[in-house]
Amino acid sequence: MAIKAVVWDVDDTLFDYASADSAGMRAHLVAEDILERYGTAQEALALWKETTRRHWARFGAGEVDFPSQRRDRVRDFLGGALGDLDDTEADAWFDRYRAHYEAAWSLFPDTVPALDALADGYRHAVLSNSAHVVQEHKLQVLGLYDRFETVLCAAELGVSKPAAEAFHAVCEALGLAPAEIAYVGDQPEIDARGARDAGLVGIWLDRNGSAQEGPEGVHRIGGLAELPALLLADTRFGAPSTFG
Repeated sequence: MAIKAVVWDVDDTLFDYASADSAGMRAHLVAEDILERYGTAQEALALWKETTRRHWARFGAGEVDFPSQRRDRVRDFLGGALGDLDDTEADAWFDRYRAHYEAAWSLFPDTVPALDALADGYRHAVLSNSAHVVQEHKLQVLGLYDRFETVLCAAELGVSKPAAEAFHAVCEALGLAPAEIAYVGDQPEIDARGARDAGLVGIWLDRNGSAQEGPEGVHRIGGLAELPALLLADTRFGAPSTFG
C-alpha cells in the first residue's frame, strides 16, 4: 500500500513558531513598558513559553476551550495586579502581542522547496492542535493555504493529537486508509508516535538534532529536504531505511 498523502503539523514544522513567538513577545513587552519587571528578555520569554506550555496542555486535555486558555495564559504571565484582567482586557492584551508576533512570522527555508518537490506525487492536508481560525489565517498570510485539501484543528474536532481520533479524522477527510498517509511533525510523542499508533507513517522532524531517542517505529529526519527521498524509499513495506 503506497503513501498517497502527506499530512502536516504547522507550528515549528512548516512555520518557525518559536522564533516568531520569541521576537514578538520581546517587542510587545518593550512596547508595554513592562520588560524590566521580568529581569531580562530571556527570563521573560522563558516564563511566557512555560505559561504557554502549561495552559496549552489544559486545552489539549479538554479542560478549557481555546479562548479561555489564551486569556488564562495572559493573566498567569502578568500575575498580581497586572493580571487582574477581565476577558475583554485579556483579549486586548493578547491582540497587542499578536500584532508583534505576526510581524515576525516566517516559514522555514526548506518549507516551500519540500512542498514543491512533493506537490505532484502526493495529496496534502494539515492536522494541528490549534484552532482553524488561527491556522487558516496563518497559512493564508504565509501563502500556503491553497496547497492543502483540508485543514483540521483540535478546537473544532474536539480532540487533540496524540489521540488516534484526531489522526483518523484527517484520514476520513481525505478518504484514505491510515496506512496511505504520512504525518510530519516536530514533536516525537504528540506527532510521530501519535501518528504511528493511529496506523499512519509517523515522521519526526528533528530540526535541532535532539539527543533523545525517538519512538520506535517512526522515521526521523533533520530537515524537510530529506522527506522526498524518505517517502520514495517506501520503508514501511520492505525497502531498506537509512533515515533512522
